[in-house]
Amino acid sequence: MKIRYPALALALALAAGCTNGQAASSGRTAADASAPTLRISASGQSVRPDEGVTVTVSGGTLETVTGAAGGFNAGRTSWRTTWALRPGHAYTVTATAKNAKGRVTTVTRAFRTQKAPRTIGIADVTPAAGETVGVGMPIIVDFTGPVANRANVERALEVTSAHGDTGAWSWISDRRVVYRTEKYWNPHQKVAFTAHLAGVRAARDTYGVRDVTRSFAIGASNITVADARSHSMTVDHDGTKRRFKVSMGAGTRPDTITTSGVHLTREKRRSVTMTATCPKGSSGCDYYKERVELAVRITLGGEYVHKSVGEYYYLGRQNASHGCVRTSPVGARYFYDISQRGDIVDVTHTTRPFADEPYADDWTFWTRSWSRWLAGSALHQGSRA
Repeated sequence: MKIRYPALALALALAAGCTNGQAASSGRTAADASAPTLRISASGQSVRPDEGVTVTVSGGTLETVTGAAGGFNAGRTSWRTTWALRPGHAYTVTATAKNAKGRVTTVTRAFRTQKAPRTIGIADVTPAAGETVGVGMPIIVDFTGPVANRANVERALEVTSAHGDTGAWSWISDRRVVYRTEKYWNPHQKVAFTAHLAGVRAARDTYGVRDVTRSFAIGASNITVADARSHSMTVDHDGTKRRFKVSMGAGTRPDTITTSGVHLTREKRRSVTMTATCPKGSSGCDYYKERVELAVRITLGGEYVHKSVGEYYYLGRQNASHGCVRTSPVGARYFYDISQRGDIVDVTHTTRPFADEPYADDWTFWTRSWSRWLAGSALHQGSRA
């Protein structure tokens, strides 16, 4: 009988050792049953990139998680990747948890995400990298293909600004989405845009494969109100206002009426040759070809703020242009010199709404109310940038 006790002890020791080895893979040991239990959701070789990774703990709180970008919940009992994972990429996630008794558990999980059957990317971003723009400038993102899952993509688009301005995305088409602030940007600040597109499921079997980042600056606040009734424009440059006499569209035909609404400056040139062609057999068409100076474009249709080509008598008195906002040499020089892409030009008191223009690429974004803008968002909400 005495000989059996060592054998029994040896058997128990071997059994305990076997239990220890099995428990180690699940994040807990039999030798220390009070240690936290960790679970990592991802495993294997075919994790969907857009599903991400979740780490949970019971019997403790999470100390660290490495291997991917993510965040903890308030109680640090769970952690989740912030953005989608890159398709066809190998990851190793390591999590460590600790309980009130100081017991620590560490678990590591290696896995690989599925490859993307089809891919989508970003074809273009406006404004340009490093550009200084006006307070009305939107962020325009064009995709290489149609986006069916707009909410998925919209969640992956991040905008940050030094002043924390509130804005929202709105879909113009299945290939274009535009970010606009609720009010104009605060001037003189940095803005960064990042599309965390890698791994985002934009359509069936279609994933983004590359993130895109763009940084730019908001410059001076240039807000101009051009009034067709008083034949004047008031230019507010960072709080300093100057008033200049103007002459707008004569309105002899509908296309010679200056469009009313909030415009954005798009480009500027020291000189532009403007022409008007008349359809064959038309009557009352005023053909012209002339070179204008200090021209700042505000519509794709050809409306500019520019120096008047003579006819200074009409400035401040009568609308006599072909649709542009003409002003004096002094006014044109001042406006031209301070202009940057994305400045505000609000034309008032004409009968031709800018919002109704047929040009698909015209920047009519500020002619929409904030509620209407949010209606174009897949998430139907704005947020602080």
